[in-house]
Amino acid sequence: MTLFEELKQLGVDIDGGLKRLAGNEKLYQRLLGSFVKTIETNCVKPDFEAADCTETIEKAHAIKGTAGNLSITPLYESYTEILKLLRGGEAEKARQVLNDILPVQEEIICCIKKHME
Repeated sequence: MTLFEELKQLGVDIDGGLKRLAGNEKLYQRLLGSFVKTIETNCVKPDFEAADCTETIEKAHAIKGTAGNLSITPLYESYTEILKLLRGGEAEKARQVLNDILPVQEEIICCIKKHME
């Protein structure tokens, strides 16, 4: 199975992502590699400090933006919700959404890494 086929099975809107890039598959693949680096650099962990979520918000915002640009829909939607909850002072609810999406995020990252080797 190809990278794009596997990502589609994980809920990634490959067609939408490619449309943003005028169908340039090589560029899309390169940007997927950059997305892995974004996740590694901006890793959001569920043990964030509820009293001061500034850093967590910044990291979640970076992931949301990159996921949105590449149409990585499951992550984009979850990080949008996480940001909304954090900004609304609902850190515990945000933590639950994060815990729910982390396994999916790991699957997507592992898929990209596997095909980029």
